[in-house]
Amino acid sequence: MVLDIAVIEEPAAAEASLDPIRSGILAALAEPGSATMLAGRLGLPRQKVNYHLKELERHGLVELTEERRRGNVTERIYRASAASYVISPSVLAAVSPDPSRSPDQLSARWLLALGARLVQEVGQLLTGSARAGRRVATFGIDAEVRFASAADRAAFAGELAQSVAALVSRYHDEAAPGARRHRLVVGLHQIPATPAPGTGTASVPGGTLATGSAAGQEN
Repeated sequence: MVLDIAVIEEPAAAEASLDPIRSGILAALAEPGSATMLAGRLGLPRQKVNYHLKELERHGLVELTEERRRGNVTERIYRASAASYVISPSVLAAVSPDPSRSPDQLSARWLLALGARLVQEVGQLLTGSARAGRRVATFGIDAEVRFASAADRAAFAGELAQSVAALVSRYHDEAAPGARRHRLVVGLHQIPATPAPGTGTASVPGGTLATGSAAGQEN
């Protein structure tokens, strides 16, 4: 079974996936193929492709789907274990962002730390749910809003904070037996501009931001 998204939590697997040749092999293995087939697709020697395939298989990033007998040769067909991969911040646990270090709601670093924790926690849920054959209970919102001024942006953030606080207060029940804790993350950030064609430079459109929320951790 090929996963839509696999979260890489082992340092060695992360290192393997970041190698340019191996990341190219993973992309090429969206369609199953052998070392010989991949060598043709990527323009690389078959021996080199075969070596990298073995390393990717060792870390669970590709899997053997079938073996085909061709005369005296057995052709091994591989596929990527997932359509896409995300490296969990837990790979660099000692230096991964920690939201508790500087909980400043107006800090971009804090927002990035929240995002890193979201990837880590939802990644753990996905790994556990895949083993148990169960779905993960999550919810996410992604929206864009264009503010006319910085004052409007600040007012929006204030109203959003009040609304979230009211909802949390209404539904949070610390004493309910068997209740499951969930984490709610709401972020607001400017959308990075793409470089203008032929210039290599980016202009930042004033006031274009995105907001999103995700709920996810179950205990």
